[in-house]
Amino acid sequence: MNDKLEIAGKSFNSRLIVGTGRHRTMNEMVESITFAETEIITVATGRLDLNNPNKKTILDYIDWDKYTILPNTAGSKTADEAILTAKLGREITGSNWVKLEVIPDPTHLLPDPIGTYEAAKTLIKNGFVVLPYIHADPVLAKRLADIGCATVMPLGSPIGSGQGILTKEEIALIIESSEVPVVVDAGLAVPSDAAEAMEMGASAVLVNTAIAQAQNPSKMANAFKLGVEAGRSAYLAGRIPKKTHATSSSPGAGINNN
Repeated sequence: MNDKLEIAGKSFNSRLIVGTGRHRTMNEMVESITFAETEIITVATGRLDLNNPNKKTILDYIDWDKYTILPNTAGSKTADEAILTAKLGREITGSNWVKLEVIPDPTHLLPDPIGTYEAAKTLIKNGFVVLPYIHADPVLAKRLADIGCATVMPLGSPIGSGQGILTKEEIALIIESSEVPVVVDAGLAVPSDAAEAMEMGASAVLVNTAIAQAQNPSKMANAFKLGVEAGRSAYLAGRIPKKTHATSSSPGAGINNN
């Protein structure tokens, strides 16, 4: 079955996108990426230490021929900062793809909808493929898609909170009306969260903290891979409708007509 994730004309077999932050060691990061069997990896290029050319960064540990590197604008508090960080990421990686994050408050780490929209407009005009991280806001999601964003990435719950998907109704509305891939991003804690997102019809999920901070990141990465695959298969299979009453699974069983 040909069921690939399509983003901006590129095809991917995996629907699990993995972040590289918060890993305890580089070895754990590399191993977890391998076990996740992901194809897209996000990197906060604005937080790389580029002052010492002899010091290795995350990018030195990643096989660029194997993975699509998705620079993100993590750490940007304003639209202008995000635009500058995106341009830096393009210079470093050679990629015009960017995961757009505009987060003004480091306490709750919730995205700024106005700053995100304004930055997206500018970046698209500058030739970027923009994947914006947003609240689960159906109106904002549509407007971002209308101006040319390649995906929309609504949060399930706050970044790193591990609360799972608290925005089910809103994400369902976004999926129902979206003409671009919907990637559920942030707050996922366990593979069942990823499976739930995929069962709803999400195109993909992005997971970072839940893998990086697990007691065994590699095992958790593999579990998320399986959760995504199971959820996608269930969505394609088509679930039974919900009913308000019970229905026997063996109609007529136990009835003797003689």
